[in-house]
Amino acid sequence: MKKQKISLTFFLMGFIGYMVNVVFGIMLVSGEDKITEGLLYPRESETREVRSLDGVWSFAKSDTKQPSEGLREKWFLKDLADSTNVIHMPVPSSYNDIVEDAAVRDHVGTVWYERKFFVPKSWQTQRVWLRFGSVHYEAYVWINGNLVARHSIGHLPFETEITSHINYAKENRVTVLCDNVLLQTTIPQGKIVEQDSDNGRIPIQQYTFDFFNYAGIHRSVHLYTTPNTFIKEIILDTDVDSEGNGIVGFRIIANNNDTTNYAKVMIYDRERNIVDTQAVDGSLTGTATIRNVKKWWPYLMSSDPAYLYTIEVKLSTRAEENVDVYRMKFGVRTLKWTNTSFLINDKPIYFRGFGRHEDSDIRGKGLDFALLTKDFNLLRWIGANAYRTSHYPYSEESMQFADEHGIMIVDECPSVDTDNYSNELLLNHKFSLEQLIHRDRNHPSVVMWSIANEPRTQKTNADQYFAEVARYTKLLDPSRPITAAIAVHMNSDELAKYLDIISFNRYNAWYTNTGRLDMVTNNVVNEATGWHEKHNKPVLMSEYGADTVEGLHMLPAYVWSEEFQSQQFSKHFEAFDRLRSSGFFIGEFVWNFADFKTAQTYTRVGGNKKGVFTRNRQPKASAHLLRKRYFELASELDNYHTLPTNLYEYTSQNQKQLDRNEL
Repeated sequence: MKKQKISLTFFLMGFIGYMVNVVFGIMLVSGEDKITEGLLYPRESETREVRSLDGVWSFAKSDTKQPSEGLREKWFLKDLADSTNVIHMPVPSSYNDIVEDAAVRDHVGTVWYERKFFVPKSWQTQRVWLRFGSVHYEAYVWINGNLVARHSIGHLPFETEITSHINYAKENRVTVLCDNVLLQTTIPQGKIVEQDSDNGRIPIQQYTFDFFNYAGIHRSVHLYTTPNTFIKEIILDTDVDSEGNGIVGFRIIANNNDTTNYAKVMIYDRERNIVDTQAVDGSLTGTATIRNVKKWWPYLMSSDPAYLYTIEVKLSTRAEENVDVYRMKFGVRTLKWTNTSFLINDKPIYFRGFGRHEDSDIRGKGLDFALLTKDFNLLRWIGANAYRTSHYPYSEESMQFADEHGIMIVDECPSVDTDNYSNELLLNHKFSLEQLIHRDRNHPSVVMWSIANEPRTQKTNADQYFAEVARYTKLLDPSRPITAAIAVHMNSDELAKYLDIISFNRYNAWYTNTGRLDMVTNNVVNEATGWHEKHNKPVLMSEYGADTVEGLHMLPAYVWSEEFQSQQFSKHFEAFDRLRSSGFFIGEFVWNFADFKTAQTYTRVGGNKKGVFTRNRQPKASAHLLRKRYFELASELDNYHTLPTNLYEYTSQNQKQLDRNEL
């Protein structure tokens, strides 16, 4: 009887979510594909106010055996503390590691958040919006007891208008139900099984991906205002003409289709000089020209990388000028790809970087600006020019950092270890990509879309499934190539033929031929060559590496030691250099940037230790080796000669000096 009750409860939660469709900007198209609207990043202007709701919220964990208890008892109708026991919980953060309680860390099911806030009387003449940067995995939101939003697929933002639900010049209450359950139809996938415990049968969350299923309100929560007529979206498309002028196509979408709306668009350079002005009406579509444009270049490819302009849009109506003003930064660059190369601004790119995770002590996947700043400082210190958002979209703030630091992004949707293909899974997979592309399409740092990580592409139905995913992604954005990190053998894979760039993950001398450093180089060369010969497309290695315990030293090199990680990297470097000379190999990504937490397993000592940095961002020996390689590649391939003065430590007067002339 208990087993039936638990299963029925999870079914009811899914059913409620399916029936509720109240999130602003999300509607059904042809009964299937969902389209996202709005979601401009919240920015203040002459016409907009923004307030943060970040801070300490009230928090309650539902009974694992009764995840819908709060819904049945309508906890959202009154203060959460009047219905159940609450504790303090910081927002943004994952809730799992905040308290010293395994029941919270390993919780399966629903949790509740609540906080109070005031809305000033002056906002009565405006429209008021509530925006969440990310809630994992599914969220329901109430304002003063009224259901205003529901969103699924964590790692992506959602918002809703709350104008008619708030009390002006009075206290208001926001309540959030967060459900972390992953099923065979969610992105990513998981499943719930029931097992016996000392406390009876309980639901257990299972998943195959190798990172911890952190949950909670992971990113910032904002209140913001817009006028009654407002700018809903700005869509940019940049190019460079034969004379070196930047061509900026823009489309402005207002919240109504009134043909009397018109807009003034101004482009500013970094010094806030106006470089072009355009006036548009009707369709609110136009083209700006930037004379002698300064292109957006990746880090170490230019003496002035990551150059950003600002677009300012002032929307007017027949009755009133400048009813809404919005500004955002953008870069001008071109992307092209062939069967052997990837080019930015007509220059071939060689990617050198990492797979990463949004992961750190205590805060889990919660947004933290100190950590974000440190990570980008380390990326520049080590000489990386790119990373992949493995295995889900990262914060909008991290995308802005990438724009400003010149770090190229392979932007990955949350589909990891995709298996058990179904129509419902396909719809969710496509929707995850639609939301991702909608959010990140204007970022110059985003140079490629990754539609999956290590999908089971040898399985029945994988061919048809990924043909549709690839088609849909290219329909949404034909300006960028698509890839996926493939782990199956090339002779079994049914996905690569639909990609523009082939990425493969392989752990030679770690998961295969463990410890055999003499079985790395040729295997990497042969596999990469095989992918290219089969599909005639550019190839990059999206993951390689070895778990390494900080401070473990063994000579001769032995698995888990810092010496082994460095030597395994070196064997890959040799393979990569041989492949570069063949003309089709375009990049190398270490797995991983930093150590990260995983589910509990005897193969993981406190988590995955493949980072070149520890979880608290301190370098292992391999970080110094990798730094030398990345800067040497920048010198060799991108003509970058301002090398760090401490790249090589002094050893003797006969030491070979790798200065700018020799490199």
